Amino acid sequence: MEIDRKLRIVHCFRSPVGGIFRHVRDLVEIQNDQNMDIGILCDSSTGGEHEEKLFEEIRPSLKLGLHRIPMRRAITPGDLVTLYNAYKKLKNLNPDILHSHGSKGGAYARLIGSLLRMPGNKTARIYCPHGGSIHYDASSMKGKLFFFLERSLEMMTDRLVFVSRYEQESYREKVGIPGCPTSLVYNGLRESEFDAVSMDEKAADFLYIGMMRDLKGPDLFLDAFASLNAKSGNKLNAHMVGDGPDKEKYVQQACRLNIADRVSFHDAMPARKAFRLARTIVVPSRAESMPYIVLEAVAAQLPIIAARVGGIPEIFSDEPDVMFEPDNMNALENAMAKNLGNPNLIGLAKKRSEVLKQRFSVDVMAKSIEAAYFASL
Repeated sequence: MEIDRKLRIVHCFRSPVGGIFRHVRDLVEIQNDQNMDIGILCDSSTGGEHEEKLFEEIRPSLKLGLHRIPMRRAITPGDLVTLYNAYKKLKNLNPDILHSHGSKGGAYARLIGSLLRMPGNKTARIYCPHGGSIHYDASSMKGKLFFFLERSLEMMTDRLVFVSRYEQESYREKVGIPGCPTSLVYNGLRESEFDAVSMDEKAADFLYIGMMRDLKGPDLFLDAFASLNAKSGNKLNAHMVGDGPDKEKYVQQACRLNIADRVSFHDAMPARKAFRLARTIVVPSRAESMPYIVLEAVAAQLPIIAARVGGIPEIFSDEPDVMFEPDNMNALENAMAKNLGNPNLIGLAKKRSEVLKQRFSVDVMAKSIEAAYFASL
């Protein structure tokens, strides 16, 4: 699509970690190359040294600035103060596009975007759930509350952007058929990410990389690894890379399982650096939308096993054996056992990467997002 207008775009999200932050950084880089004016509004209390380095990398591209204020995950009365503070910052930025990511960022941006439109400004309100509240059980009280809020906020949404067909179908099932335009835009990878990563000479058997919280399944990984390690004569090794609210709990779990000397914990680091640490990547998530870490591992031509959840089957549509039943420790252990000493894994990983390259491109993602913007103005 030929650009005929310079846009002022602000990306609004809560937590600058994981897949959402990766997605935003990709868009910032490309939109800056297109000479758009870009800004970010996000939480000031989340992230560590690794995320600070990532912010420094993109800061020169943020002509509208980086704005960080406290944003809590849970819904609290303090959200009213946060909403007011966010409104003051966004009003001064005068955005054409408010592109929100995740449920909390989506709520703030759509409410504020609607206020900004009152004087006659046409700020387009774009919302990408990235899973978010859609992960909740539709029969639970919390789920019912969040789906009611999502339905209510839809009236303040100019376009919904889904990153997987799973996310799109789950929204229809749990929230309802969207009353606003929608787009399906898969996450994309850069050309350089399809270069193979070489494992370290002393690479461990398995690697978990991601947020340290139960939703992502680190506890399942530790249970499965402990059981498999015991059966192998206590000869296996693993690495766990990432930060999060429950990290210390997993360190203690490793101690209880008597595998503290077999599992090394690391702070968050670039994915391709972490990939060198082990021979097989394990993604034991209980819920996902379209996880970047799976795409990155496949592109890097690494053996991988992943839970059959969210949009992951859309990645491995022709390889069901790569996946295991989610939230099932025995299924995870069996999948890990099959990968031990399998000489065919590297060859299969290379072919898998070649297939992925045809479907998940950052250029295709950016063009589709751009089309969604202009269709919403």
